[in-house]
Amino acid sequence: MKRLLLVLFVASAMIFQGCEGPEGPQGPPGVDGGLIVGEAFEMTIDFNDENAFAELFEFTEPLVDGDALLIYMEEASPVYEDSYAWRLLPQTFYFEEGILVYNFDYTPVDFSIFMDGAIDFTQLDPYWTDGLTFRGVIIPADLVDARMDFSDYEATMKHFGITEEDFKKK
Repeated sequence: MKRLLLVLFVASAMIFQGCEGPEGPQGPPGVDGGLIVGEAFEMTIDFNDENAFAELFEFTEPLVDGDALLIYMEEASPVYEDSYAWRLLPQTFYFEEGILVYNFDYTPVDFSIFMDGAIDFTQLDPYWTDGLTFRGVIIPADLVDARMDFSDYEATMKHFGITEEDFKKK
């Protein structure tokens, strides 16, 4: 019986052993790859009563179902003078008078950046309302990786190969 099992084992190993033959013909050439980021853009906003402390922007082309929009806010460093950092929205700031939140929302055709929170926006210093710079990046659905830390601006830009020149002014 042991010999029979041994013979069956050797025979099955020979059957499942890979066979190699001549290489087949070359397939058709594929399409060159490249940066597949939908759009990268920058905008400067003045928040005030006239715009209800919000700005609405339209995409140049509608988003595809599942695409993600990331919005970063340029903020002065609290530690280093004349140093700035890009921070992923929403961003929350706490004052004695209340809470200020910079936030955004989007649909397939447009997005808005707005101020929110329990504070009187009209009483804020112009530092918090005038000339604020934001950057947006559309990440196509097939590139969205839930495990990636999108709050790290530099790592996100490096991962998607986005440079300063890629940001279009809106």
